Amino acid sequence: MNFTELGVEETIVKSLDKMGFQEATPIQEQAIPVVLGGHDAVGLAQTGTGKTAAYGIPMIQSITETGRGVQGLILAPTRELAVQVAGELEKMSAQVRNLKILAVYGGTDITRQFVALRRGVDIVVGTPGRVLDHMRRKTLSLEHISMLVLDEADEMLDMGFREDIEAVLEQLPPEHQTTLFSATMAEEILDLARKFLRDPQLIEVSHDELTVSGIRQSYYKVRGNQKDEALCRLIDYMSPKRSLIFCNTKKKTEELTVLLKRRGYSAEGLHGDLVQQQRDRVMELFRTGGTELLLATDVAARGLDIDDVDIVFNYDLPQEMEYYVHRIGRTGRNGKKGKAVSLITPREMFKIEALEEFCSCRIKEKKMPTFDDVLPIKAQSNIDRALAFTSDMDLDQYRGFITKACYQTGLSPLDVAAAFLREGLGEEREKLEISSENPSRSRRKKDGRRRDDRRREERRKSADHRKSDEGHKPADRSEHTRHSDRTGHTKRNSGDFSRKRRSSSAPGKNKVRRKKK
Repeated sequence: MNFTELGVEETIVKSLDKMGFQEATPIQEQAIPVVLGGHDAVGLAQTGTGKTAAYGIPMIQSITETGRGVQGLILAPTRELAVQVAGELEKMSAQVRNLKILAVYGGTDITRQFVALRRGVDIVVGTPGRVLDHMRRKTLSLEHISMLVLDEADEMLDMGFREDIEAVLEQLPPEHQTTLFSATMAEEILDLARKFLRDPQLIEVSHDELTVSGIRQSYYKVRGNQKDEALCRLIDYMSPKRSLIFCNTKKKTEELTVLLKRRGYSAEGLHGDLVQQQRDRVMELFRTGGTELLLATDVAARGLDIDDVDIVFNYDLPQEMEYYVHRIGRTGRNGKKGKAVSLITPREMFKIEALEEFCSCRIKEKKMPTFDDVLPIKAQSNIDRALAFTSDMDLDQYRGFITKACYQTGLSPLDVAAAFLREGLGEEREKLEISSENPSRSRRKKDGRRRDDRRREERRKSADHRKSDEGHKPADRSEHTRHSDRTGHTKRNSGDFSRKRRSSSAPGKNKVRRKKK
């Protein structure tokens, strides 16, 4: 369904066309008519479903007269999300005359925000703490607010903003509209909705409508102690221009960032110990292409909304399945294709099965590329990077260095170039075989197979010996004895095979079912 059919004004539709949005996503298709109708609403939607436009379009359209003071207020959990939402609203309202939007957040000079608020603003997007700070300083008045949005409400509550949110909500005028968006319907969300929303309509995007259809999802089974090597090999093999790598702990994020930097990768880490200035620097590097790999925990990545992410790597699978959808929703946006790659140990296979059921999708197992698979790709990548770096440079002096080296060593320029390339490719560790099996367990399996082969050979020889002896035994041997000789071995094998089947396919053993909420 297109936006005109949803009742969106032509000026906003023109801006959406320039942004590349022609068709509404499921959450937009359901939410826009409800919010335009003036109803309070609770929207359940994950990251990447297009919820910013789902509430942003109605908010822009509801402001019929600019310059009357702040009429729309959006609360977001993080500074990054507040800035991104404000930027998206500015793009959507590019054809709307005199509409002013301001993002307010902590960790920066508040004076500039004072000046902007005094000049007049129609929509404010901010973090709860900074919005409350402006209210207390009397620099932000809520008397003209007609619409409030709580974006990623569950994240704000998890971060301890409940008191601040309630303090803001209690200061709103009686006649206003409230819309709440959350990824989960936790009890705190229900309490908030019952307390502050009037007969809210529930807008829910079912799991089979999550925007993961354009994302190719796959996983690689590896041993836990080979995850670092596996990740490096996949980065070399896939050569992403911009990718996110998720870890479950701050410690692992820091350790993996250091390891990748030591190996020559362009990587930065994002975790809770960074001050706002450091966080801003990391995010600016990633957005502008100054770094190719951004490592983060789920908590540190809250509010990130970055376009053109090629691949999302799950170094660790998240503890909650909802976070998996949050993570992979950061690639494959705006109709583009994306990839989500997970590294798992054999014991985590049940998590993949649970995620497939939860997301109503297939996550394909792939075979880890070998060193020989990766080498040509990595070599070509290094060559391309060197040529791009020197494309506008005068290399005469450096040709002289190579000529001199060739004269002194007797090598050809091609030999010297090959030496430079080999040195740039790093150590030979990449020849390590990456497998999901423990080496000692693999050896035990091989030893077991050899024992089984010997036993089968011994049984075969014993059977041949019995057959040769039958010609010398009396012909009236009982039928019962012969039946026992023939069937005893078959029954034992059948029992062993059944036990293996039961142990591998026992219902419920390795399944995790999603709890209905």
